[in-house]
Amino acid sequence: MKSFASWINAARLRTLPLSVSGICVGSSVAAYQGYFNISIFSLALGTTLGLQILSNFANDYGDGVKGTDNEDRTAPQRAIQSGLISQKEMLQAIIITAIATLFLAILLIYASFGTEKLLSSLIFFLLGIASIAAAIKYTVGNSAYGYRGMGDIFVFIFFGIVAVYGSYYLYTHDHNWISLFPAISIGLLSTAVLNINNLRDRASDEKAGKITLVVKLGESKAKDYHYSLILGALMCMVIYTVINSTELNDFIYLIAFIPLIFHLRRVVKNEDPKLLDPELKIVALSTFGISLLFALGLLW
Repeated sequence: MKSFASWINAARLRTLPLSVSGICVGSSVAAYQGYFNISIFSLALGTTLGLQILSNFANDYGDGVKGTDNEDRTAPQRAIQSGLISQKEMLQAIIITAIATLFLAILLIYASFGTEKLLSSLIFFLLGIASIAAAIKYTVGNSAYGYRGMGDIFVFIFFGIVAVYGSYYLYTHDHNWISLFPAISIGLLSTAVLNINNLRDRASDEKAGKITLVVKLGESKAKDYHYSLILGALMCMVIYTVINSTELNDFIYLIAFIPLIFHLRRVVKNEDPKLLDPELKIVALSTFGISLLFALGLLW
């Protein structure tokens, strides 16, 4: 077994705040309507963190096996690429993490629905299986969808719609279509993180045969796309607040959008892909900040 530090590095802790943003937003919308359960909240966080770590392990393994992680890649070296963890060890970690995440998902479903509402339980169980499969299949296997320009769609669905609207439903057992606006917003911001990652790695990905959406669009159009993701997220969040707002402090999350405005300027002017690496943290932490301030404004 490799050192604990190697596994911490492979888990890529800087991605974890982004992964829980959807749960924070969905939970706060439910709490605002009078629904909250600490067991559901805790298990939802645990499941989401498990999915993110699983995705990070799977990406390390998939790109490592395919040779996408090589000397041409501008990002910091991953665990397999650097030799800190072997392919076999990473595969074992993927299996263990997938099983643990599925177990947490089952506990979450039981905490929400108990032994009643079997149809809802089945639907969420299938969503859990689909989420685990999506986390692994992004880069693993011959049909990895991340190599066919479909990563953005899956990130938007699972880290936006499923995370926000799904967690909301786990509390309320009811639909509130207005809640789709913050779900779309978090989905767009999560997709923006992936887009920055792919902008940074565009040249090496194209050379290695990893056809991301950025590779398909080209650098200029990918930057325009990035602009639309950030501004679309802002618009959807504001629409929700305007519809539901009762006080000005409900708009406090706008503060966390300020770093993203400066971020967009740097992205548009960028000519060196290596300089985009710090922008990943800025978008991820800004999204987490938006989710926390959104919850604070809603519940304060």
